[in-house]
Amino acid sequence: MNDYKILYDNGTHKCIMFSFDDETHEESFLSVNQYLIVENDVGFLIDPGSASIFEELYDAVSEHIKVENIKYIFFSHQDPDVAGSIAQWSISTKAKFVMSSLWVRFMSHYGFTQMDRVMSLPDKGAKLKLSAEYVHFIPAHFLHAPGNFSLYDTQSKILFSGDIGAAIVASPQAYKQVTNFENHTKHLLGFHQRYMGSNKLCRAWVKRVHKFDINKIAPQHGFVFEAKDAALFLQWFNELQCGSDLIEKLY
Repeated sequence: MNDYKILYDNGTHKCIMFSFDDETHEESFLSVNQYLIVENDVGFLIDPGSASIFEELYDAVSEHIKVENIKYIFFSHQDPDVAGSIAQWSISTKAKFVMSSLWVRFMSHYGFTQMDRVMSLPDKGAKLKLSAEYVHFIPAHFLHAPGNFSLYDTQSKILFSGDIGAAIVASPQAYKQVTNFENHTKHLLGFHQRYMGSNKLCRAWVKRVHKFDINKIAPQHGFVFEAKDAALFLQWFNELQCGSDLIEKLY
């Protein structure tokens, strides 16, 4: 299933959510979201996904911006559902590829060798100016991956959170937003308990993102959290016992 949703548009700055998945593997389905920021015809593509969805996403992105105007492509972490299409995007664009410095050496395993096009992020994060507005790369290390970043867009006030906030749903979904946070936690709990490193790390991330005014949280899997539910998610995540907190259940 695929779809797109305009998350924000003020005429010069737009954020678009796509939901393209490998439909040949529906029996092991995990909904995947990709995002595009367009500001004054400058494109910033976020977590473009696996090689299997490249052509569909390319065509969809082309409806919103000329692909040659994509200036940056950001990978929150190294997984194939995030970065598997890097070689195809490197051929199709002249974009810079933004990722944790930990993952640069791994990209050749996806067929990408143009290391001079990589903008590697230091562990403490960074910010980048698109044309008029900034995006901030927020450390989210060990919150699924040892080198991991969330991204905050200062204009739309959307936090693109990667696997933080991911929901495991049973079947393909078009765009959905969380409408009842308490009911939604059943789609969050198992994933976050296993894939997040520890409560100490969760708290460090929440403390960092609380420095920003957040209107939406847009994860790589599942549903978008609007303002009220975004606040509830941050509260929930701040208290979550996960990873090494549950070590006695794992060993």
